[in-house]
Amino acid sequence: MKAVFILLDSLNRNALKSYSEKSSISTPNFKRFEERCVTFDNHYVGSLPCIPARRDIHTGRINFLHRSWGPLEPFDDSFPEILKNNEIYSHIITDHHHYFADGGATYHQRYSSWELVRGQAIDRWKAEVNPNKEFFQSAYHKVQLHRKNYMINRQYMINEEDYCTPQVFSAAKDFLNKNKDEDSWLLQIECFDPHEPFHAPKRFRNSYPTNYEGPILDWPIYDRVKETADEISEIRANYAALVTMVDEYFGRLLDYFDEYNLWEDTAIIVTTDHGFLLGEHDWWAKLRMPIYNEIAHIPLMVYHPEFASQAGSRRSALTQTIDIMPTILDMFNLAPPKDVIGKSLLQILKCDHKLRDSLIFGYFGASCNVTDGEHTYFCYPENMTADGLFEYTLMPTRMTSRFSIEELVGATLSDPFSFTKGLQLLKVSPRVSDNGKPIDVQGMSFEDTESQLFNVLKDPKQELPLKDEAIVNYLLKEMHKNLKQADAPEEIYSRFNMKI
Repeated sequence: MKAVFILLDSLNRNALKSYSEKSSISTPNFKRFEERCVTFDNHYVGSLPCIPARRDIHTGRINFLHRSWGPLEPFDDSFPEILKNNEIYSHIITDHHHYFADGGATYHQRYSSWELVRGQAIDRWKAEVNPNKEFFQSAYHKVQLHRKNYMINRQYMINEEDYCTPQVFSAAKDFLNKNKDEDSWLLQIECFDPHEPFHAPKRFRNSYPTNYEGPILDWPIYDRVKETADEISEIRANYAALVTMVDEYFGRLLDYFDEYNLWEDTAIIVTTDHGFLLGEHDWWAKLRMPIYNEIAHIPLMVYHPEFASQAGSRRSALTQTIDIMPTILDMFNLAPPKDVIGKSLLQILKCDHKLRDSLIFGYFGASCNVTDGEHTYFCYPENMTADGLFEYTLMPTRMTSRFSIEELVGATLSDPFSFTKGLQLLKVSPRVSDNGKPIDVQGMSFEDTESQLFNVLKDPKQELPLKDEAIVNYLLKEMHKNLKQADAPEEIYSRFNMKI
């Protein structure tokens, strides 16, 4: 068995014609893949954002109830390491610079080997002691002038082959040239695109003209929409160009599968960590606002040679990010560890059936969101302070830093959780704002923190909040079941006014 796992970042499912025929973005190769694979229509995120989502993917467990952004822990099971330990080669090619920062530094080591493409976003790549600040101030929109590393990196992306996504897929081709005739391997192709900054070569960008005439504007701030109509169009056009570039290079991989008939013995999984708001609900990006469908409801497309007869079919089963890990292990005839709560999707490839009644998703310190595929409930605490809230870890690092001495001074040891293999953990108070409220991984406050109910089948854009106590109570019972399954900390139940 051989498998290629393609993980993109911040892909709004509505950008793909496979999920939204109304999309104005050109994605012919995703559409082409749709004709070969099984497309999942009810796939959701788990823990958010980027690195918490990857911890879900590695471990097959929800982690946002216990921890914010952080590394794989010593007790975490990791699917590429399980493959490696069972003589199945695992290789990752990525430009995701967060893996090489403090908060993600234990992920790439789980693979048999890895390749990092440098220069994406704020990767600390090129050394310029005295960069040309005057040039940056004239060339870039004022809202993104704080992205110094990106502005430096971009100067070195002159030709298309200098961009990160082309380099990632080029390295993937090199791997396949060397190893396509071998057996028992997994290749993870992981592109940071279409995550911001939305910087694509001109031939892709020229396909999406706008009336904008200002400086470079390709990195929306995680905030409410305040831009002019032309600025909004510019940001969306830059995102569209990036999605189209990813589509083309994905298409080149499909060409390679056609040329060497890898369809006979090689699986492909394509998904993303989360979506992205492009002005919907008057918000940009993610983190600060409720986790609307544009963020939570994500694409998943799976091809498996044993289920080639299901080409072009779709599945309605309720699935989520934690199902990726046991699915990959199942492809290689490996049983998941007992701590895994995700479920293999292989049987659903054969025949659509219910996998679960509901699932939960969220950010640490914010709402706990629950859906049954028909209704979604954003459940916020009545009091959004951080009182009684804790992070549990043996790896005290954050996104790009270690926990501070002040944070660790008050740490205590918790009792083990069901999945920590008997280990006690550091119990640490989370970072908070000046008024004692939880903050997101970038240090910003959560907004619009009102619990809301939506019928996501009748109202997929979530524009019409419902008032239905019976449905809310039902979803809260489902949320409670999911909290139990994830062995949520005791304080989570009191935070949401639930009995343990």
